[in-house]
Amino acid sequence: MALVTNRLLCIKNSRAYLKASLYPLSNGAPPEQAHSQSYRRPGVPPENIPPWKRINLNFAKGVEGVKKHFGLLKKEMLGRFEGPEGRPLKEHILEQARVIWEFRGPESLAQWVASSDREIGGKSEAYMKMGRNNLTALLYGNLCTEVPRDGETRYSGYCSLRSKQLLGAFDRKKHHDWSNFNSLYLRIRGDGRPWMINIAAETYFSHQKDDMYNYFLFTRGGPYWQDVKIPFSKFFLSSRGRIQDSQHPLWLDKINTIGFTLGDKADGPFQLEIDFIAVCNDRAHTEEFAYEKYKRNPEV
Repeated sequence: MALVTNRLLCIKNSRAYLKASLYPLSNGAPPEQAHSQSYRRPGVPPENIPPWKRINLNFAKGVEGVKKHFGLLKKEMLGRFEGPEGRPLKEHILEQARVIWEFRGPESLAQWVASSDREIGGKSEAYMKMGRNNLTALLYGNLCTEVPRDGETRYSGYCSLRSKQLLGAFDRKKHHDWSNFNSLYLRIRGDGRPWMINIAAETYFSHQKDDMYNYFLFTRGGPYWQDVKIPFSKFFLSSRGRIQDSQHPLWLDKINTIGFTLGDKADGPFQLEIDFIAVCNDRAHTEEFAYEKYKRNPEV
């Protein structure tokens, strides 16, 4: 009698072990029944169904599952050796700069718009064309500060160049993502005039559509090219030409346009030649924002 009892206990323990090994995450219950077995109505006896009867052996589904998970595993493993846009990870790590705009043909001018105060009745002129050997862009024209005699305009005399908004399918607005970089890098050749660099980012509210981030660009003049690197932390917030009291850093993940404005109140011809506009990651620059961020209603 003792021998029979021991055999029954061994069989019961082996069944419990098999059940727990088949469904280790559901306390011995199949995944689809783990939740239903967690609650049982009063008076309803438990279902004593052997675990091997709950196993659904489907060869086709098994093969599909193996293909699916091995495919995901392959993708995860290869992703460790690939960088963004499918480039090698080593190339991505060593990359310190990215050229956003370069002028290597007349078709590259279609991404830009030159304008002046002539649109509001002024007499300034701004034009854009390809430079020598069609390898650079040349912005040139004439600045005139004469105020239109319309009785409303008080100031005049500006010329500007601005990139066009990126558009996707169905005219969806697209943005430049510069979040991996911290500096703007340009190669220019000017005539000694000071310019203003304007960067427009996406905003949450429509009344902020005129918000712009600005910083100064001082050209040396002469026949030599000038490499300019400006950290994004130096750009300050303005709206309709007025610096704002409430300042915050530029959102680099949603950049819309970049532009250049001339308004130094010096009448006469001007020119600015641009080779390329890029962004770079300066490891030595750790500043987040160069200006104090005031709170209008500071917490007490």
